[in-house]
Amino acid sequence: MEEINLRNYAYIGDAIWELFIREKTILQTNNAKKLHQITTNLVKTNFQSELLHYIEPNLTEEEKELTRRARNLPIPVGRRNIQTEYRQATAFETLIGWWHFNDKNRLNEILKLTEDKITF
Repeated sequence: MEEINLRNYAYIGDAIWELFIREKTILQTNNAKKLHQITTNLVKTNFQSELLHYIEPNLTEEEKELTRRARNLPIPVGRRNIQTEYRQATAFETLIGWWHFNDKNRLNEILKLTEDKITF
């Protein structure tokens, strides 16, 4: 498989994470406004940053290295006020995207682990 750059892993990881959350939230309510509110709370930067800290003890050395590299990606100017959280969230999304392409079993394992932190 052709190597994908880290930013692209983060891009697809963001979509996969949002789909995972949407699949959980649709079971919570039929109200579209409430669905949106629940979903956005679980896909926002600070929550993804918290999740990265939560899963870090379970990461392999290779995954930790991927995380470190993703944290060091350049940050868009508009995100610089939340630089630390943004970097953490990008690293989280990068891992999700990397697992999606390289190890779906590991992705499912980590998604299952994150369910402990998801509250509605």
